[in-house]
Amino acid sequence: MFPLKDDNPTEIFPLFTLAVIAVCVAVWVLVQGAGMDERALIESVCSLGAIPAEITGRAGDRAEADLGGGVSCSLGGLSWGALVTSMFLHGSWMHLIGNMWFLWIFGNNIEDSMGHLRFLLFYLLTGLAAAAAHVLSGPSSMIPTVGASGAISGIMGAYLVLYPKARVLTVVILIYFIRLIPIPAWVMLGYWFVLQLLSGMTTDVSTGGVAFWAHIGGFVAGVALVFLFRNPRLVEAKRSHVRLPRSRIEHGGWW
Repeated sequence: MFPLKDDNPTEIFPLFTLAVIAVCVAVWVLVQGAGMDERALIESVCSLGAIPAEITGRAGDRAEADLGGGVSCSLGGLSWGALVTSMFLHGSWMHLIGNMWFLWIFGNNIEDSMGHLRFLLFYLLTGLAAAAAHVLSGPSSMIPTVGASGAISGIMGAYLVLYPKARVLTVVILIYFIRLIPIPAWVMLGYWFVLQLLSGMTTDVSTGGVAFWAHIGGFVAGVALVFLFRNPRLVEAKRSHVRLPRSRIEHGGWW
């Protein structure tokens, strides 16, 4: 299942949702060479990506990590700081586009439900929780991890709590069956989470690939933290689909 859009209108301009998208795209193009400069891509992932063994101190005296295919990664990056920088890096165009698409569909509504600054802090915290979950799932792994999907998973968890009945227009593909179906958010997001959980339980973290435990950790953090960060007034306005007067929006929108 792949979401195309939801039927959940917004009340305030999604400033930081768009800002995060802009930063991720800028980093991909300016720092990572848009995937066309292999050296820039590898260096960015190695120096700014989160390497569990480096963060936990289990890398020992090793100076390089073998990424396979004759590609090695020099250690000695930002270590703990990489938990933050890794959120804004990606490994390919498809990785970037997929993450930014999910961020836009679900992020604008969560920012709309929290206010701008709360949303930004929520995004960063769930991203850190996701990175921590990934590190704990494989503390000796030498594979760098990059991507915004952990923080976006937190947004999806928050969306499940706040708007479980919102309809999400979804592409459903079953062999030769392809349809556009409006699905309740709880079905779409619940299916996604179960898929991540099953994949995480059957995947060896040390081999690389998708960081399923980052998705799981981010999602759970989002479910838990949304109760602290939501703005009840904005949430109720969205649930009733009643547009707030502009003066009230501007007064409470930032925090």
